Amino acid sequence: MAVGEARLGELLSVPGLRLATVSAGIKKPGRRDVVLMELAASSHVAGVFTRNAFCAAPVVVAKEHLAASQQRPTYLLVNTGNANAGTGEAGLADARRCAAAVAERAGVAPESVLPFSTGVIGEPLPVQKIIDVLPQALAALQVDGWLDAAHGIMTTDTRPKACSVRFSCNGHSHVLTGIAKGAGMLRPNMATMLAYLATDVAVSPAILQALLAEAVELSFNRITVDGDTSTNDACMLVATGAAGNPSLRSTDDPLYDVLRNALQEICVDLAQGLVRDGEGASKFVTVQVNGGAQEQECLDVAFTIAHSPLVKTALFASDPNWGRLLAAIGRAGLVDLDVTRIAVYLNDVLIAEQGCRASSYTEQQGAAAMAQEDITIRIELQRGPATATVWTTDFSYDYVRINAEYRT
Repeated sequence: MAVGEARLGELLSVPGLRLATVSAGIKKPGRRDVVLMELAASSHVAGVFTRNAFCAAPVVVAKEHLAASQQRPTYLLVNTGNANAGTGEAGLADARRCAAAVAERAGVAPESVLPFSTGVIGEPLPVQKIIDVLPQALAALQVDGWLDAAHGIMTTDTRPKACSVRFSCNGHSHVLTGIAKGAGMLRPNMATMLAYLATDVAVSPAILQALLAEAVELSFNRITVDGDTSTNDACMLVATGAAGNPSLRSTDDPLYDVLRNALQEICVDLAQGLVRDGEGASKFVTVQVNGGAQEQECLDVAFTIAHSPLVKTALFASDPNWGRLLAAIGRAGLVDLDVTRIAVYLNDVLIAEQGCRASSYTEQQGAAAMAQEDITIRIELQRGPATATVWTTDFSYDYVRINAEYRT
């Protein structure tokens, strides 16, 4: 059960990009589990990938093909139901075979196709099932296929994550649309998260990569459900250039900040959507840490809290067990931490200061704060000017059930 209402607005088509979603029956018969995206010849693509050392075969091949095509691939191929991870040389061959099959049918070079997979780890990829539906996918390509694609990349997700924005600059009107999937094994460290974003802006490859890296760092790298970084994480940004603007090549161009803001907005929206749909989640939790000497120590505190099973189970129980927060802060590894300077808040309720329970705090206040679906845990370190925010969930009975039954 996802936290909060679904906020799926109008999904805008992106000139220069077409999508198709078809069923190969990879894990479940009839499930639409293969997505194909076709990019205009003018497109450039940026990518950020998992840092997990056991990265999946399609990640290896996608990175190879992205470089070989000089960031100008023509097709992105995504399958769900099977991660093609932990599959060795055979998995690499399978990923390349899928890319080659698209290339052969579309009349492009194999390195023009980037493969992506998500699902169960360690099982051979049913390549022939994917190849068999490629003619159907190529025939079904359409500009308004974003919502179907958002459904098609889902695994344990309970609802699609997708959004669009319009923006204008230098006399040109532009669009940016994105979709994402992920509900468990979710602590992207970009780098079972996949995200695909596209805009009609013409952007140089270097600027595109820099924009994506920054946006990912401030969004997808600030979320965690269970602390596990997937073997298959990838976030791709396509710039089709179909808007006809002079190519964005400088950070001094007014379009740079406009596109930057739009991209960060959409990435944060998608990232928070992943958390709200976290496996078994009943709470959406913002962990805000202020007053650090550097941003990294704020992140260390925030992620230590967000990853603590004791904190997460207290959140599920709506139990204001603030001692677990103090314990997490204390083991976050900050050097020369003066605990008497720290203040801890649940929403706007001060619960601890000067190393102990706040004199104004009551258990009733804490219980009322913890009973909310949306909770903010705020930590004031009072060590410097830095700040950082992380988004996470609670741990519920359903999280255990979903992951215990994942392969059955």
